[in-house]
Amino acid sequence: MKNFEGKIAFITGGASGAGLGQAKLFSKAGMKVVITDIRKAALDKAVPEILAYSGRDEADILALEFDLTDREAYIKAADKTEEIFGGPPHLLIQTAGVNSFGPPEASTFEDFDWVMGVDLYAVVNGFVIFVPRMIKAYANKTDCHIAITSSWAGWQGDPIAAPYAASKAAVNNLSETYYMALKPYGIGVTTITPMAINTEIYDAEKYRPENFSNSGYYWTDELAAVMKEQCETGMDPVTLAEHLKRGIEAEQLFVVPYDNYYEMIGKVNDRRINLASPEGMAKEAAAEKYREENKVGEMDKGAFHEKAKPLGFGTARADLDWVDERKKRV
Repeated sequence: MKNFEGKIAFITGGASGAGLGQAKLFSKAGMKVVITDIRKAALDKAVPEILAYSGRDEADILALEFDLTDREAYIKAADKTEEIFGGPPHLLIQTAGVNSFGPPEASTFEDFDWVMGVDLYAVVNGFVIFVPRMIKAYANKTDCHIAITSSWAGWQGDPIAAPYAASKAAVNNLSETYYMALKPYGIGVTTITPMAINTEIYDAEKYRPENFSNSGYYWTDELAAVMKEQCETGMDPVTLAEHLKRGIEAEQLFVVPYDNYYEMIGKVNDRRINLASPEGMAKEAAAEKYREENKVGEMDKGAFHEKAKPLGFGTARADLDWVDERKKRV
């Protein structure tokens, strides 16, 4: 997809962070933009920011407040998009996400259901709701694309963010599946896998629904404040959107938005190869022992870990009697 002028973009999580950066950039590129969020106040704040950045008219922006995991509400949002802008999106960008931190063995059903509901099943909802509409309206007629904001966590396991990493790994796989399946219709798929971004994901727990409140993880407002400082050092959302736009224009499946992407992916692949053989497992065990003995990696964790670790970042609730005491907030 190379021509964006006059086309429609639908961006989930478009009221802040990465989604807002995408809304700004693609609005400036001449698109009519739909932004969605569960937070009305964030939507109200985002619209004038997008207009100020892009110079577009207010009629070219549609803000929709709803829960992406509510399929009926999502279908109504898709209908509203067609009613206002005359058709389904030419560019669907699925960016909304949440995260929570703690040992996998401390995870509750609610931890998995909340994180995977937003990070995976909302993406599934987007595919199932919009792909048929996009095929009917645009297949092999005009530029049409689907993009997903995944995460570097999707390339590997994460011992303090299991639901998040699992959801992003599934999103990466799903993206590749749809990339192959939609080729006959002329619809491309691009997934970007960033590390830290300047977003408000540190505040995600504040919006965890009451029915998912039973968490096995330890979390406090103090930890959120420290994580906010860390997030603010992340990549600028518009810069991330520029990486995504280039990937879309190149019809690229995966975008790793860093200059050393080849080395980064290479290390992940090398580890996967090692984990698939007895000899490789021995190599990994030796490397892990060396890192522990020499504290390799301890010095590059930065100010965030220095502040957050003593506060209990990534630990379990103290009352979980099956969790190793070293992994609990005491």
